[in-house]
Amino acid sequence: MQSNVDILCTRPLNGGLIEEALLQGIVIDEISFIETTPVQNIEVQQEIEQEALRITTVVFTSMNAVEAVADYLDGQPVEWRIYCMGNTTNQLVKKYFGAQHIAGIANSASELAELIIEEGAIDEVIFFCGDQRRDELPEILRSHEIEVTEITVYQTIAITHQIDKIYHGILFFSPSAVASFFSKNKIPASTVLFAIGSTTANEIKKHSGNTIVISNQPGKENLVRKMMEYFT
Repeated sequence: MQSNVDILCTRPLNGGLIEEALLQGIVIDEISFIETTPVQNIEVQQEIEQEALRITTVVFTSMNAVEAVADYLDGQPVEWRIYCMGNTTNQLVKKYFGAQHIAGIANSASELAELIIEEGAIDEVIFFCGDQRRDELPEILRSHEIEVTEITVYQTIAITHQIDKIYHGILFFSPSAVASFFSKNKIPASTVLFAIGSTTANEIKKHSGNTIVISNQPGKENLVRKMMEYFT
């Protein structure tokens, strides 16, 4: 096992994961390169409240979107069929809206779109998303003549930092964090870059030719474990 492996994680982790890594000789520094803030205005509130009164199909690809919508609804029950991406988002949907409302779960936006298409009877979805949402899901659905109403419920803001330390590996969880990091930083060719999924990996490729390791499952814990396996 290699000792004293230094890792940069570009979003906060729970203390248990950091301790687990430390036991394997892996030191993780946490520095956020983006922050998300819910959109708070009367127009968005009215849109969410209007959809809450309908029996409709809803899509979440982000935990931030789930939390923003749940905050607006403040416990109001809904009759939605919900499709969501990733384990964290799934768990939050269960927490706020109830497991009975989950119609489908997938590991990527394109897989989620295919699930919705396979359903066969869906001609409209409400997509609660951020201001930097990816194109895959709405484009695939619209190409199959499924109407997508997008409601932007949170914003992503870049937080730039100049990093002087040299890391063995860096963990990235979103394309926006990748862009924020590389706007101020260059890295040695030996640094291994870990990506939460293919979309994040594709953004890394725009900025670096370094080795990229992609998590085969969504969720930040899975990416951290993938990194631990790589270095031990």
